[in-house]
Amino acid sequence: MIPVRVLVTNDDGIASPGLTVLAQTALDAGHEVVVAAPHRQYSGASASLTAQEEDGHLVLVDERPPGLPEEVQSFGVKAAPALIAFVAAFGAFGPKPDVVLSGVNLGANTGRATLHSGTVGAALSASSHGIRGMAVSIASAKPQHWATAQQVAAHGLRWLVQEPWHDRVLNINVPDVAPDRLRGLRPASLASFGAVQARVREKGSDYVQLTYSGVEAEEEPGTDHYLLARGWATVSMVRAPVDDESGIVLPSFDGTASAGAGMVEVSTGTVMSTGADGVTGEITEGEDG
Repeated sequence: MIPVRVLVTNDDGIASPGLTVLAQTALDAGHEVVVAAPHRQYSGASASLTAQEEDGHLVLVDERPPGLPEEVQSFGVKAAPALIAFVAAFGAFGPKPDVVLSGVNLGANTGRATLHSGTVGAALSASSHGIRGMAVSIASAKPQHWATAQQVAAHGLRWLVQEPWHDRVLNINVPDVAPDRLRGLRPASLASFGAVQARVREKGSDYVQLTYSGVEAEEEPGTDHYLLARGWATVSMVRAPVDDESGIVLPSFDGTASAGAGMVEVSTGTVMSTGADGVTGEITEGEDG
């Protein structure tokens, strides 16, 4: 396998041992590794480009995941995981990475609910900049079998480095079972739901209270949640937003302006905001966000 540069991130925060699992997986394969992960949990952040800034600077903290080998450089970043992958593409943590590994997430990321996952969001953000991405999750909030996740992640990483998929992401889910109890790895489609569903429990005049619960593996054979609940690790291929080429005829009309009316100004808006809801990161004239 040709050595590549790997960035490891997550949405559980810099203190998560899942970072060390992925970093060690990449090191064992002979790759160059750097870790850059949020300073706190950013679960559910999707591909959000939010951060906390001071004087216009993205804030870094000197923190390391537990057990990370000393030779691996590590950054705690006051930012969402997708923003970390975004700035990594422009050299924020050294040369642009060839691969972004995100996870190992605490809890499964299955079904269409992966839309909301900060773990998957980081990998998708990387893919939008031509970087191979892989998100890895283990189906437990308190995993007991990291070795199983590392075994599956190593298999996925070998495939990822050898294949030319720069615009797609591997989403891997691993059951929290001992390696000798793992049934294997299977390609899977996305289930029509996620591992957790939210419901409105109560509504008041100025609030809404939600409740969250796990869901049973419905009879959707071949889907990630179905296979995961039956002891298989699963791998699905997902991709960042692209034009839908399904052939649907979209609505259109011709206005009264002529073709020679000239150019109009297009605002680029903002690319990130602080935790205090203050807007920051505005794109100024001459910058290309």
